Amino acid sequence: MPAKLKPGSPFENDPLFLEVMAEALAIQDRFSAAPVYAKTGKGYLKSVGVSEIKELKKQRNTGSKKTSP
Repeated sequence: MPAKLKPGSPFENDPLFLEVMAEALAIQDRFSAAPVYAKTGKGYLKSVGVSEIKELKKQRNTGSKKTSP
């Protein structure tokens, strides 16, 4: 899901900002609030599974960069 920016925003053509925003939106559904979120502001990030860890290890060993799904 691409980020929607206001027309004329200084970030609308910034490749680093757009990459970071895309990555943030991609993992947003994995955040889960702790039961006392309102009091502590704490939560955790749910894992997408073993396949993610295997892919990251493979990339680290080969020195390649992650490609977008």
